[in-house]
Amino acid sequence: MVKSTAAPCVAILLLFLTETLAQRPMNKRLAAPPKPAKAQCCDEVRSLKVQVANLTSLLEELGKKQEADLRTVVKQMMELDQQSRLQEARVMEAESKYSEIHNRVEIMQLQAAQSATHTTTDAIYDCASLFNKNYKISGEYRLPKDDFLGTPELSVFCDMENNGGGWTVIQRRKVGLTSFNRDWKQYKHGFGNIRGDFWLGNEHIFRLTRQPTVLRIELEDWEGEVRYAEYGFFTVSNELNSYKLFIANYSGNAGDSLRYHNNTNFSTKNKDNDKCVDDCAQLRQGGYWYNCCTDSNLNGVFYRYGSHAKNMDGITWYAWHGPNYSLKRVEMKIRPQNFAA
Repeated sequence: MVKSTAAPCVAILLLFLTETLAQRPMNKRLAAPPKPAKAQCCDEVRSLKVQVANLTSLLEELGKKQEADLRTVVKQMMELDQQSRLQEARVMEAESKYSEIHNRVEIMQLQAAQSATHTTTDAIYDCASLFNKNYKISGEYRLPKDDFLGTPELSVFCDMENNGGGWTVIQRRKVGLTSFNRDWKQYKHGFGNIRGDFWLGNEHIFRLTRQPTVLRIELEDWEGEVRYAEYGFFTVSNELNSYKLFIANYSGNAGDSLRYHNNTNFSTKNKDNDKCVDDCAQLRQGGYWYNCCTDSNLNGVFYRYGSHAKNMDGITWYAWHGPNYSLKRVEMKIRPQNFAA
């Protein structure tokens, strides 16, 4: 019987293969796909976060710069507006000064031409007299001293343009910086700025109303509405009679709030001439023809925007806004009854 040699050969081959495989590395035996490194992923996230933070910071800086630029532009616009207003005010002031100088030159020329006044027709008595001599520009005029009429030199404001012109302004309230709570002497001679708030003076008003006179009172509230009260007869007595008021013949659209004060004496904080137990001048904080006490108080306290609900001492005209509304502007002006524009 012949022995087979195949079995031993197969056994030897299997043993050789087993040893060979055992000696090879595992990574060569199994070809698995590589896994991403965890550290590399975290670095990318951090990089993205840094980029986002940088963009946010950049946007904030841009926003702040735009805001700063906007503030600068607004500031420049406000400065330009202020400069424009300043230039406008300067132009108006220059025009006003020119008008004033022009008026004074004309007055001086008129004084030189009429150095010897002989009749009341030639006299420069008031703004109506100037108007009749062709002075048609509103502004401040200096009325010359006149020995024939016994009148002193006097600065007045003439309204030569409204309601026919020729008006001599005796009182004005529009700025609010001048107190009208004055004593008897100050109301007698006058006070304030002739181009702003002022009282012409009871002695001058008495002199100007020795001829038949018309009084016109113009009123303006804080809403911009304007009304007026006109009296066809207006006169004031002398100081001996406490500058007593007499008025008549009302017309207008403001209501007749001065009638209650007719035939009353003038009162101030140091001279109580009213018809009341109370001291009206003290209560109403001004000098006026107080009765007991007021239907109007044109020389009262200047309250802005009309509000003075706690007191009744504002610039009031009861027939229009009642006792607790202080008016924005008041102007009292007079001219002769026989004035013809």
